[in-house]
Amino acid sequence: MVQNQAEVLPVAEVSQEKTLSILDLIIDGGVGGQIIMGILFLLLIVAVYIYVERFLAIKAASKEDKNFMNQIKEQISIGNIDGAKSLCSKTDTPVSNLIQKGISRIGKPLEDINTAIENAGKLEVYKLEKNVSVLATISGAAPMIGFLGTVIGMIVSIHEIANAGGQIDIKMLSDGLYTAMTTTVGGLIVGIISYITYNHLVVKTDKVVYQMEAKTVEFLDLLNEPM
Repeated sequence: MVQNQAEVLPVAEVSQEKTLSILDLIIDGGVGGQIIMGILFLLLIVAVYIYVERFLAIKAASKEDKNFMNQIKEQISIGNIDGAKSLCSKTDTPVSNLIQKGISRIGKPLEDINTAIENAGKLEVYKLEKNVSVLATISGAAPMIGFLGTVIGMIVSIHEIANAGGQIDIKMLSDGLYTAMTTTVGGLIVGIISYITYNHLVVKTDKVVYQMEAKTVEFLDLLNEPM
């Protein structure tokens, strides 16, 4: 009975030693690993903030009133240009801003109206894509920063081996190995999150751009109709 207890206790101790939290990995990674992980954490916060802010802005811009163009047509048909402009101002979306720009050019050649709308459209797209390119940069930079941590960790490990005098102890190499592994994983996680969120915002932006193009064509067709 005593022998059985003696056999059980070492197993319990070994299982406890294998338990290691993410925070412990970062702490045991040394100063270099902690700095790299700190940079990656800041990049993650920036990426999440940009995604949430842009997602809400694009979502608001994509709201579409199905009766908007009918109301514009009604106002223009009766010659109430100011009323059409007022309707656009109240709606306050990229589509309404383009239509308002076109309305302000009514009376000029159709080509001039189309050019004015195109220029206004470029500005609206620029507003929608504000800071989205930062996500693309983070998605590419984060894995490279993580790889930099890997290189630093390996340098630390090689330095420890060189100073060991032929006696290699795995505990001596742990700091470098922890830095190498945790920074690589951290960089990949931040990069993947940034890449996914970037592409999602691109898809949402393309949807708004399509709405802008469709409503612009509808507005130009309206101007071509006989009053």
